[in-house]
Amino acid sequence: MSDNADNAALAHIHDLVAQEKTLRAQLQHGDINASEERERLRRIEAELDQCWDLLRQRRALRETGGDPRAT
Repeated sequence: MSDNADNAALAHIHDLVAQEKTLRAQLQHGDINASEERERLRRIEAELDQCWDLLRQRRALRETGGDPRAT
């Protein structure tokens, strides 16, 4: 069973994905340049990787009887 921390991580992941889509649209409309898009996407993707890693760790702990709140 997931908890509030899992739900918060998932909500943050969804927010980051929305930010990715917004950046791509901004580039397409000429609101930002390609260099700015790449830099901002790099930061978003790094944060997404961290969120997914944390979520996977918490789920693995839960499945093996550990306490995911300890992470």
